[in-house]
Amino acid sequence: MSLELEELYQEVILDHSRRPRNFGDLADAAVRVHGDNPACGDEIHLGVKFGPDGELQEIKFTGHGCAISQASASLMTMKLKGKSRAEAEVMLRAFHDLVTDETAEAPRTLGDLRMMQGVRKFPQRVKCAMLAWRAVEQALLQSAGEATISTETDFAAPRQRGLPDSAAPIGKNAA
Repeated sequence: MSLELEELYQEVILDHSRRPRNFGDLADAAVRVHGDNPACGDEIHLGVKFGPDGELQEIKFTGHGCAISQASASLMTMKLKGKSRAEAEVMLRAFHDLVTDETAEAPRTLGDLRMMQGVRKFPQRVKCAMLAWRAVEQALLQSAGEATISTETDFAAPRQRGLPDSAAPIGKNAA
């Protein structure tokens, strides 16, 4: 990563962590997921409201944590709002690859999320970046109710639901 890109990465992270977008409680959320990252204390409370066709009509979060976890959640909610479940799962897989696979080319469809690519330099921070994504992955598994996830445990994988390998599960040791 070039020096200019690293500086931009830092600016984007700081901007989204200081002024997170879609931050707040979603009063009429169909699904609520509480997620935590015991390794560093990050916590997220994600609320999702699905539209009539199953798309992520509204998505908000609250919680606290490091700049990376807050920025990732902010960027994620901006990118996923209005997306279908299938589009969200493909984006989740692409984001996971972005922050874990050194050979992965960052797809343009990730937009500003590509700035999170720098996280892969710090493997201990991958779980911070993935916390909100793990929460939304759980939200996509249900249409209503509440759930709790942790970056230290696994839960049902997209492939187990008959989805393509492009939406393959995230292993518990990966994030």
